[in-house]
Amino acid sequence: MKVRIIGVPMDLGADRRGVDMGPSAIRYAHLQQRLEENGIIVEDGGNIEVPNPESRKIKDEKLKYLHEIVESSERTADAVSGAIEDGFKPLVLGGDHSIALGSVTGVSRVLKKIGLIWIDAHGDFNTQDTTPSGNIHGMILAASLGLGHEALTNVGGFSPKVLPENTVLIGVRSIDRDEKRLIRESGINVFTMNDIDQCGMRNVMKKAIKLASGGTAGVHLSFDMDVLDPMVAPGVGTPVRGGITYREAALAMEMLAESGIIRSLEFVEVNPILDRGNETAKVAVGLIASALGEEIL
Repeated sequence: MKVRIIGVPMDLGADRRGVDMGPSAIRYAHLQQRLEENGIIVEDGGNIEVPNPESRKIKDEKLKYLHEIVESSERTADAVSGAIEDGFKPLVLGGDHSIALGSVTGVSRVLKKIGLIWIDAHGDFNTQDTTPSGNIHGMILAASLGLGHEALTNVGGFSPKVLPENTVLIGVRSIDRDEKRLIRESGINVFTMNDIDQCGMRNVMKKAIKLASGGTAGVHLSFDMDVLDPMVAPGVGTPVRGGITYREAALAMEMLAESGIIRSLEFVEVNPILDRGNETAKVAVGLIASALGEEIL
């Protein structure tokens, strides 16, 4: 396997500063060494250029830093498409979850029909009409399905990036009021924390793999570290109690690796300012290794 690391130091999509250092924190936790020990050929493609908030002004409180996020998404999409065309599996490191718009666009542009497994404590299904904060990291899943402001939905020049029947949201436990309605109406597949508690992670992932991969050329994995319980991953900007355990997350990654459906993946929302001893980045590295096939024996 050949993997190309793509860092996207984005903190324009959320309110908490510091998440732009996430790619560096994950690299510092010996990511490349861990993957190479598993026989993976690793190339680090560096970071996508992203402006910092101090250099820009918010023009629309319902769509904060829209222009800057769209531009960065286009650059990310080009890098992800280029990695796939060069024979690499893109591994994108965030940054806040707004980076996923570029990742999903880049994969979909090359593979045409993809599945999407979105593992997150939040729905990320707001639009400019429903958002309570104006933070674009909470709109990206909706935008990937063609819902929301046209500047977001048309990144890459096409929309939607993925169909609802091949989209799976897992681990959600914090959803805004109007966002709930949009999710129900969208037709995407959702497994809440309640579903995981009742059915178990193995059963949830078996269903998710089947739904996301059905009739597609591959699946993109988007993993938000805040899906984990804050006791496991303290260094995230929007922690929510009652998240999945490390072993549940590792099992999910191991099952995805065994399925062979993952064509690209990203891990987002590591914020070292809020972390303890880079613990959340270390957890991210372990999960990335599992998703890329690391085995106990």
